[in-house]
Amino acid sequence: MYFLRRILFLVPLLLAISLLAFGLLRLAPGGPFDRERAPASEEIERQLRARYHLDESIPRQYLRWLGGAVGGDLGLSLKYRNHSVSEIIRDGLPVSLALGLLAFGFAFGFGVPLGFLAAVRRGSWSDWGGSFLALVFICVPGFVVGPVLVLVFGLKLGWFPVGLWGAPLQAVLPMVALGLYFGGRVARLLREGMTQALQSEFIRTARAKGLGEFSILTRHALRLALMPVVSYSGPMLADLLTGSFVVENLFQIPGIGVFMVNSSLSRDYPLVVGLVLLYAVLLLVLNLLVDITYGLLDPRVRLD
Repeated sequence: MYFLRRILFLVPLLLAISLLAFGLLRLAPGGPFDRERAPASEEIERQLRARYHLDESIPRQYLRWLGGAVGGDLGLSLKYRNHSVSEIIRDGLPVSLALGLLAFGFAFGFGVPLGFLAAVRRGSWSDWGGSFLALVFICVPGFVVGPVLVLVFGLKLGWFPVGLWGAPLQAVLPMVALGLYFGGRVARLLREGMTQALQSEFIRTARAKGLGEFSILTRHALRLALMPVVSYSGPMLADLLTGSFVVENLFQIPGIGVFMVNSSLSRDYPLVVGLVLLYAVLLLVLNLLVDITYGLLDPRVRLD
């Protein structure tokens, strides 16, 4: 019943998000054809506005768009002529999904062990070193990490290709560039959660009963410490899945991150609204999956 209510709640929420995005875009200064204006182009612009129904009132435009969206038609892109929004998402989303999932796995793959080791050896050099690395990964942005990886591992050592997408080796550098920041956040969250779990009463009780240290750390403390990481993983995965403009642009990856920024700058109303709606769906669905995972990790959490 809980999940049915959550799913039904998605409909009015997505409707409100689309209405807000649609209205705010229309209130922003500038238009989609401003850069095409020439001394004798007023008639051409008028025809373009009529073709894309931009000469209608904003409420009528929204109702027209909503009617098409219900049927799966998100409209035509104003910047990428002769391409529909659905086609752009269909072509770019699988690439961003693949890159995002790889970066998500990489972030967990090194963030969880790093945070676990730092918490277990609290106050030691392992703790200081792991915490320092995590902080560096958080503070250094992707547009700095990416060029460094290209320079060192692509151009200097020649281990990996520095651009494009398709071959397995081409995914390594963008995966690392996109996942390092999130891996640092995962390490910090797990260290704090693990530290608090190891100081809790039930851990002391488990040790008093003679349970092995390995079992206490992995089956009891780690399970509790993963709760804040799981909570963060929903928005993190949504960010990764919708792509990163900097990383995709740097490595010439044909995902949807580039489309999001370019469409915003060029006032491509249908494409921006379509991508915002896509991001909202991913975020809401992933948060729902996070709630399910909470119940699996902690039986005390009840979803009523």
